[in-house]
Amino acid sequence: MKPLIYLTLVVLSNISVWGQETLLCTGNYWSEDEAAIIMKKFASEWHDLPSWEARANRIKEGIIEGLQLEKMPKITGDFNPIINDRKEMDGYIVENIAIESFPGFYITGNLYRPLETKEKYAAILSPHGHLKNKRFTVYVQKRCAVLARMGAIVFAYDMVGYGECKQVKHNIPIALLLQTWNSKRVLDYLLSRPDVDPERIGMTGGSGGGTQTFILTAIDNRIKVSAPVVQVSAHFFGGCICESGLPIHKSSNHQTNNVEITALCAPRPLLLVSDGDDWTRNTPRVEYPYLQKVYSLYGQDSKVENTHLPMEKHDFGISKRAAVYDFFTRHLQLNNNIVPNKEGHQEDFVTVLSEDALKVFDKQQPKPKNMLHGNKAVIKYLGINLK
Repeated sequence: MKPLIYLTLVVLSNISVWGQETLLCTGNYWSEDEAAIIMKKFASEWHDLPSWEARANRIKEGIIEGLQLEKMPKITGDFNPIINDRKEMDGYIVENIAIESFPGFYITGNLYRPLETKEKYAAILSPHGHLKNKRFTVYVQKRCAVLARMGAIVFAYDMVGYGECKQVKHNIPIALLLQTWNSKRVLDYLLSRPDVDPERIGMTGGSGGGTQTFILTAIDNRIKVSAPVVQVSAHFFGGCICESGLPIHKSSNHQTNNVEITALCAPRPLLLVSDGDDWTRNTPRVEYPYLQKVYSLYGQDSKVENTHLPMEKHDFGISKRAAVYDFFTRHLQLNNNIVPNKEGHQEDFVTVLSEDALKVFDKQQPKPKNMLHGNKAVIKYLGINLK
């Protein structure tokens, strides 16, 4: 692993911007004005599709190297799924699920499936952010239920250290690695299902779930449509160890940010949802134009969109969900006519379930005996050297 001591000086238009004394880019790493200038510097480093793709490949390599993905076990299957408590609702089904991420470590969540029967469905990964009620929160349930009724199999899963994923604490130093790996395993699982169409795979999450969305999309082309919500920022790198606790943005020979990581989605369909009250307030004039330039290189200008809600705050509320519903309808071939839409998308048909009803493990379904317990046990099993 490269040493984590590095100091960089960026000189742009007579402005000197000193990076932190570490390869980690965290929080408000630059000011908003500095970030706007740095985006121009980034843009000056490519001028056509080959030069952009050379930069894109270095950014992708930086993510993989920074995460230490090569340290993860070589697993080709063996999900050992635990699926229980099937609940039939109004136009959709909810099941509780756990799959093995790697031997002894489990991803816990819920599967939302259409009630109607087809041979193949779209599938959507649904990570959550730093929510008080985890994946059980009302608007996660509504989002997943609506998308399921529209014709998608949706996997809502816990952040590490949240919900039922309590084998480690959320502040484990490799949280970013574990969450990215978990997302990859959720994707692997969905693609292993005979009822999933591999050409119609989407991913969406808000805040920290948005970070998980654009990172997996950047390194895995099997995600065909991506919608990170209220998170993509030129100056803000994430405020948690699970977003910026490993050196995925900077090395001894490159510097990038979350806008460029998100740009690795090109030319696949991409929707940014932003608001006026957090670090995405500049999206229409800073982040989105950069992404448009990248997409124009591929002749796919119409594949990247921004829904900006200047009067709204940092959440995944109904207007933000509606933008995602419409985007996924078009690009994943879902059926939004099956959802009441008299005055915008109506979610009244969704039954909000209790946390206990959505848990995988209880007295009837005990936790697997091979579960690893504690940060030290997981890090030791993976053989990752944090020094």
